[in-house]
Amino acid sequence: MMRYPPEPWRLRGRMYVSVWALRRAELPRLPAELARAVRPVTIAGRGLVGAAWVGYEPGGVLHYRELLSALLVRAGLRPRVSITHIWVDSVASRDGGRELWGIPKELAELEIGDDGPTTGTAVEDITTSARTPRGPVARALVRPGRRLPGRWPVGFRVAQLLGGRVRTTRVGCRTTVGTAVTTWEIDPAGPLAHLSGRRPLLTLALPHFRMVFGSAAPTSDGSPGG
Repeated sequence: MMRYPPEPWRLRGRMYVSVWALRRAELPRLPAELARAVRPVTIAGRGLVGAAWVGYEPGGVLHYRELLSALLVRAGLRPRVSITHIWVDSVASRDGGRELWGIPKELAELEIGDDGPTTGTAVEDITTSARTPRGPVARALVRPGRRLPGRWPVGFRVAQLLGGRVRTTRVGCRTTVGTAVTTWEIDPAGPLAHLSGRRPLLTLALPHFRMVFGSAAPTSDGSPGG
């Protein structure tokens, strides 16, 4: 019996994502096989690294919390996102992420403010933290700001190494979008040390998103299912 839902995963929740610009030598390393297929996107010698706190809420196929960090890369001229570090508090999410898409999920104790559904309109500071048995990874204080009107479509593709081959996965999302200010405290000896002591360029709040991660399995005639 499968220990996790089949793809695609239909998820809903909230996300707070910060973006840094790092010199090429400071960017996180990709596995060798993946690094031969994709390259970091750089502008004036700097690449973009994102880190996000995500709370997946009831109503999706799984309900859990997550801290991830990802690098903006390209396959030729095609933009991709590659997840370099990620922690979750769900065994089903960990196993499914690793086995379906090659996402290197690990388990951690995570806090992302109030775990209730995001149906209210009150805006409060949000405390977040992630800790593994080896010690703390990061914590942050998120102060949501002004929200843009409407719901926005967001689409991208994730490139990971799965079974020695590059696995590219489609992600689609519709979300509300707002600004935020985030104060990060990252363990300087931990896995995200390359971000420690640095101020992000920006932080965005996605307080009400619905996401489809992955694609339906093909039918017997080769067309997409679902």
